[in-house]
Amino acid sequence: MTDPLAEVVTLLQPSARFSKLVFGASPWRISRSDAGQPFYCVILEGGCRIAIDGHDPIELTSGDFVLIPAAYGVAMSSLEPPPRGIETPAPVALGNGEFRIGAPGNSIDARMMAGHCIFSSPDASLLVSLLPQLVHVRGEQRLATLVDLVREESREQRPAREVVLARLLEVLLIEALRSSAKTNASPGLVCGLSDCRLAAAIRGMHQRPTHSWTVAELAKEAALSRSTFFERFSREVGVAPMQYLLTWRMALAKDMLRRNAGRIAEIAERVGYSSASTFSVAFTRHVGRPPTQYARDEQAAADKDA
Repeated sequence: MTDPLAEVVTLLQPSARFSKLVFGASPWRISRSDAGQPFYCVILEGGCRIAIDGHDPIELTSGDFVLIPAAYGVAMSSLEPPPRGIETPAPVALGNGEFRIGAPGNSIDARMMAGHCIFSSPDASLLVSLLPQLVHVRGEQRLATLVDLVREESREQRPAREVVLARLLEVLLIEALRSSAKTNASPGLVCGLSDCRLAAAIRGMHQRPTHSWTVAELAKEAALSRSTFFERFSREVGVAPMQYLLTWRMALAKDMLRRNAGRIAEIAERVGYSSASTFSVAFTRHVGRPPTQYARDEQAAADKDA
């Protein structure tokens, strides 16, 4: 059976960037800006508060896991933050990827692991748009174990280190995202897949991207009326059904063009277009470049990096 979530995560090409172990000594407060990078945090002991990109602060306790596929602003503090206007000293590096936050004389009452990974796919922003903006999972020890394995592997120069890290991160992302089906995740692919009616339609699109889907046909797959399906899909996934299908088809097409996996007419047929010209028009409108130019540009960039 087609697994849409696994397909999206695999296309994202996750890789390790860094992970750090943080010891918090209350009270403390830190904030940082990120250029849309994937951010995760797992609470190993104690707790803290975290606010992401203007969302309301979330209280995290031991065993909680947060994943933000594209973070721009992250603010964290102890459960009881310092008074306003009181600056927290800069984090102190303890060596071996470990840091301490808070006044030197205060006792440590929280331990957490935080880090970034990189989505290497040129289509990362497109694919991330299919995921929830924020995933908060509570009480999943498997996630803490996986993050620990990522941290350990990233610090050791073992054979096949990058391959192992890539696989661990894929598992970490899938585990976090599928766990979010049991939480109040924001709209995205996971919310759609957690709805058994919508999941049938989403799997149909992934299993048969060549099919000339209509909203009526997708509604039939979901065993819902057309209007109910359209409203429910848009609410849970965050985009309209045909926009989701277009996004997925374009992601597949760009991946095939980068890999030189066939002529334009063949790729057009494999992503559901009846002719190369129809596909080229849709691709150009969506991507901003004709498929032939996109393929040339990607090949030139690959040759330059080689």
